Amino acid sequence: MESFELRPHREFNGVPGPVVVVVMDGVGQGRKDEGNAVWLAHTPQLDWFKNHALSCSLVAHGTAVGLPSEADVGNSEVGHNALGAGRVFDQGAKRINAAIRTGELFRGPVWNELLHRVRQSGEPLHFLGLLSDGNVHSHIDHLFALIRQADREAVARVRVHILLDGRDVSETSALSYVDALEKLLHSYRIAGRDYRIASGGGRMTITMDRYEADWAMVERGYRVHVEGEGRRFSTAREAIETYRAEQPGISDQHLPAFVIEAEGEPVGPIRDGASVVCFNFRGDRAIQISRAFEEDSLDAFARGPRRDILYAGMMQYDGDLLIPKRYLVLPPSIDRTTGEFMVHNQIPLFAISETQKYGHVTFFWNGNRSGRFDASYETYVEVPGDNSDFEVRPWMQAAEITDRCIAALESGRYRHLRLNYPNGDMVGHTGDRDAAILAVETVDLCLRRLAKVVHRLGGALLVTADHGNADEMFELDASGDFRTTAAGAAKPKTSHTRNRVPCHIFLPPGAAALRMRASEAGLSSVAATTFHLLGLQPPDEYEASLLVTR
Repeated sequence: MESFELRPHREFNGVPGPVVVVVMDGVGQGRKDEGNAVWLAHTPQLDWFKNHALSCSLVAHGTAVGLPSEADVGNSEVGHNALGAGRVFDQGAKRINAAIRTGELFRGPVWNELLHRVRQSGEPLHFLGLLSDGNVHSHIDHLFALIRQADREAVARVRVHILLDGRDVSETSALSYVDALEKLLHSYRIAGRDYRIASGGGRMTITMDRYEADWAMVERGYRVHVEGEGRRFSTAREAIETYRAEQPGISDQHLPAFVIEAEGEPVGPIRDGASVVCFNFRGDRAIQISRAFEEDSLDAFARGPRRDILYAGMMQYDGDLLIPKRYLVLPPSIDRTTGEFMVHNQIPLFAISETQKYGHVTFFWNGNRSGRFDASYETYVEVPGDNSDFEVRPWMQAAEITDRCIAALESGRYRHLRLNYPNGDMVGHTGDRDAAILAVETVDLCLRRLAKVVHRLGGALLVTADHGNADEMFELDASGDFRTTAAGAAKPKTSHTRNRVPCHIFLPPGAAALRMRASEAGLSSVAATTFHLLGLQPPDEYEASLLVTR
């Protein structure tokens, strides 16, 4: 039987009070320039930590979080996996790259079942997902590999439903991806295939909601992709250019939905007998649309009876709820997470964030696992977010998260607490630098309140981030200069960064010191550090603690 017993630490009895881990989502360490909202913000508490707490920086991108290369930016999913798991697992993109390279993806039963269905029905094979090379939710290369294999296996008809990014990539880069896709599809059309773009829209307008925050987004996407209901255009390029002319300055992620037509009819509604592949590999923004295709009874919106469609995900997005039922590539098997160890050792824990990041301190932290390990030791709190534009309310629900966390601390019930402040990431994605400054200042104010309580209780406060975002609000060119718009202004950046993230450990004086070369560590070292602070020997397989104690 697998053992989850944690032994007392050999050198350290732990801090007497609770151990609190704070994730400042999207708050990295960038250049000290006018594009860095973190550096520009007034942050007296973070400044104090730099001078009085144990401080270093951590790697939060690339291979340090299981992504294919150092060119890959980090993201919240892989960041929280690493924070919770204590070691690094190969993540979605890396696993898919290998499955495509070896051909494993196309030898599996699901791929062959999808192709058999459309050969029997005569309906198209449909691909649905985020069209970019951001490598956070998807990668355009994966889509291209699927299309090329469909041609090799003589699939006569393919339809692609594109979700426009502008969030994990440059905010107005959609046409570069659309043009590349159209070029590929055209090469097959002239060879006799019927391969076309069928529908699309911005990722924050249709289809890609998460945590059931806005089912209306999913419904809009379903109507566009499946029913062919929406404003019609002859090409995706025409749709994008028209919307940009009608709404100057709009980001790709907010572009309205569109349907491609030919001879007065939509070219690609998803009818009974079709096969559909969602080629996103990240789960959080693919779960709800998967449910819309798969659930027999769906009360989230008036979908009507489930269509006779064979649906598959690139990966399984929720292994506990089995969403979707069919998938092309096995997800990483992340086990023995901090939460699982804590409940087996009867350590009461508390996890909290608002809706946008609630799943990150629960589902992703627990190794892509829904639910609880043992509810008698776990308290999870979701603070409902509102649907206001984040740049309008950059403070979001940070104050309520802090209120609830302080109440939990003062209850004396919990030995470990973890929380996520979404502000730096969610506001950073808007591209509004001044709003991002306010977002970081909000988090700093909340940290000041938390630090006082943790200090009074004799506990430890570990403050870090899952990746960068607000630290680089303007796009940089190859020489490191700001890119500019046609009007000469610095071009806003809405995607994550590859910058390192801060790590501050505030604990009773003299209790510990940073180990040598701590700044070479990645996010996965936070888990062992947490157990160390609790006075427990970390699991043998975990990355080393950031601390030395005596």
